[in-house]
Amino acid sequence: MIGTAHPARVGFRCDAGVRSGAGHLVRCVALAEELAARDVGVVFLGDVSGSEWARAQLRERGFPLVPAPPEPARLAALACELRLDAVVLDSYDLPAETGAVLRDARFAVLALVDGDPLGQEADLYLDQNLGAERRPFPLPARRLAGAGYALLRDSVRRHTRAPAGGEVPEVLCFFGGTDSGGVAPAWARALTATGRPFRGTVVSPAPFEAGGPITVIPPTNRLPELMAGADLVVTAAGSAIWELLYLGVPTALTWVADNQRIGYEELVTLGAAAGLGGAADEAGTCVLARLLADPAAREEHGRRGSGLVDGRGRERVADALLDIC
Repeated sequence: MIGTAHPARVGFRCDAGVRSGAGHLVRCVALAEELAARDVGVVFLGDVSGSEWARAQLRERGFPLVPAPPEPARLAALACELRLDAVVLDSYDLPAETGAVLRDARFAVLALVDGDPLGQEADLYLDQNLGAERRPFPLPARRLAGAGYALLRDSVRRHTRAPAGGEVPEVLCFFGGTDSGGVAPAWARALTATGRPFRGTVVSPAPFEAGGPITVIPPTNRLPELMAGADLVVTAAGSAIWELLYLGVPTALTWVADNQRIGYEELVTLGAAAGLGGAADEAGTCVLARLLADPAAREEHGRRGSGLVDGRGRERVADALLDIC
């Protein structure tokens, strides 16, 4: 609790599933890895269902998962029972009073937000979106803002990008750990419709027959390796964009949720990614065709994105969190 000399345990209140996706869980796992490396106890509080891959992210790291009650008062009681010192909130679906109730119970609270804090009260806010430091924040509270605080997992930080390959580009297409928007088949069809030569890997929790040069695989822990070896990645502007910027991989972006528009517009405006629009239509297919045919254009996007994320964001966030406990 607030006032202790050093936090013994931190709880992460987040969910992952077919509807909500796995992005909240992935970025919380990155911060949890950093805290665990500092001998801080970590426990996840929430619902991780509908995705074996998402559950495995916790199981393989030895992070326990405890079901979380929806009522803020009961969550505070659970945090007390688990002897937590701080709670990290990362969900759009929590009652707005959750943070205030936890703070009243004398738990330090870090809230992960994407622009709008949705009324959530916290001691510290984190908005890792590119350019967040330039946007106004509605609350008079301490905020960690911008890509300097991007949370990356160990499995990403240990990789470096392989040099661009041969004449036929390697394309990786994925939409988070659950493809909550169900858009992978449509973008696979758009890639095929370009008529350009490529070898494609599409990651999808729901198997489908893509045909042609595309192989469809289920969600995999090899994703950082596949990203590092790709000549082009087609994805949504979710939490994976920070990993791609760190690796310097040429990326073509779409969006599957409104909150992803912030990152999409910022990166496309900077030229750090190609913009596909919000649907796998003729315009998006034309962008893909241009990128597949022009290695220099692809690499320019990767060059502009490289260096925007230095990989040490989670260390800065952990320092700030431990300071308020």
